Amino acid sequence: MRTIYERLREYSKTDYYGFHMPGHKRQFNMLGAEAPYAIDITEIDGFDDLHHAAGIIRDAQVRAARVYQADETHFLINGSSVGILSAVAGVAKRGDTVLVARNCHKSVYHAVYMNGLRPVYLMPGFAPSVQLNTEVSAEAVREALEREPEIRAVIIVSPTYDGIVSDVEAIAEAVHDKGIPLIVDEAHGAHFGFHSYFPENANAKGADIVIHSLHKTLPSLTQTALLHMNGGLVNRKRVRDYLHMLQSSSPSYVLMASIDACVDLLENRREELFEPYVRMLLQTRKKLSGLQRLCVVDMEGNDPSKIIISTKNANITGRRLYQRLLEKYHLQMEMAAGTYVLAMTSAGDTKEGMERLTGALTDIDREIDSAMADESVRNADIPCLPLPDVVYISSDMENILDSLGSTRDERRTECLLWKDSAGRVSAEYAYLYPPGSPLIVPGERVTQETIDVLQWYYERGYPIEGLRRVQYIEVLPEE
Repeated sequence: MRTIYERLREYSKTDYYGFHMPGHKRQFNMLGAEAPYAIDITEIDGFDDLHHAAGIIRDAQVRAARVYQADETHFLINGSSVGILSAVAGVAKRGDTVLVARNCHKSVYHAVYMNGLRPVYLMPGFAPSVQLNTEVSAEAVREALEREPEIRAVIIVSPTYDGIVSDVEAIAEAVHDKGIPLIVDEAHGAHFGFHSYFPENANAKGADIVIHSLHKTLPSLTQTALLHMNGGLVNRKRVRDYLHMLQSSSPSYVLMASIDACVDLLENRREELFEPYVRMLLQTRKKLSGLQRLCVVDMEGNDPSKIIISTKNANITGRRLYQRLLEKYHLQMEMAAGTYVLAMTSAGDTKEGMERLTGALTDIDREIDSAMADESVRNADIPCLPLPDVVYISSDMENILDSLGSTRDERRTECLLWKDSAGRVSAEYAYLYPPGSPLIVPGERVTQETIDVLQWYYERGYPIEGLRRVQYIEVLPEE
């Protein structure tokens, strides 16, 4: 059997080009030819300790805070997920109510689940013309805070996986009027604030905790991220304590070096990094604006680094386009959704890569009526796919955990075909990954709309994760 390393080396020598994370696009070699073994150390003399930073790691974190306009910044070597888990645990105690944007990443739901919190959901908007969930509005946040005065924190994602940006400044104002903190999962916006073509980052917009995944859109290794804290509403010691508990006790110096090298680029070579990239991105978008059947989604104020190619008027699914790009053109997209594919770009992209993308999409756009007609689908068959307007049942999380038990014999749940589960309370997650925003979370009542969405994706070969058995879902016993 070939090792993972051998497979990776083999893949690295092919002509496959990635429009996906990590943002270095296998182009940057910031750590030199010796990486990783020659620089893979532990906490030896002179190299500080991430969990008790007082030397070079402390200095690097202070610089990162300055570059990102934050009061305090911490390196994350377990990805943004550990930052989200620590942030939520740090601002809310067991039994507290939190306001959660329903399009948040699964790590937010894991934090709610692990800490026994009561989520109140905030539904994003929906644009039927492009089948995309859109922003969370400040007005909706204000209304929810008035309706649920016991809310102790607000958690949103901006930008979303698709690049949708909410008005963080207005939301922060609404949240702060109630004297509570705002957590912004800005994992996909680590490049924000470093060029006028992109929005400002959430630290500059009033957020109390901001999490950035450097590896998603910047030249940094996978798993590298930052957690920022601002202002006086957050108990920073609690957040730090949870970071120490949840991050590895053997943090990788290779990953920390990657974080620091990336921040150094942002501080000292910002223009060199972003100017050519922005020019290339503008040229690419201009070329793609001439597509006839396919369409590049362009929503004002959102992240232009995310190129969303809609198939809604082309009579093919997003998955079909994704497969065509991969199999014929060796272009690996980040994600296929029902009616679009997502290409993630970054400063690591090359002119050759961008030209391959525009050429492939132009070719496919011409071929859709003929070569792809036999595998086309009617868009009328594609269900309306906003996030379902779910109902969270107030059986507390302890009861759900008790029902699941630690072994299958101890579980007090029923396993139903999902088509038969409407009206029952879920004891499982179900989500499409990517992007990782759950369609169902434990404690929610399953709706027919959700079942229809699951079935549509399943029948067309999309992977549905989180469920123990395909086409089945575990639910709580009926009372």
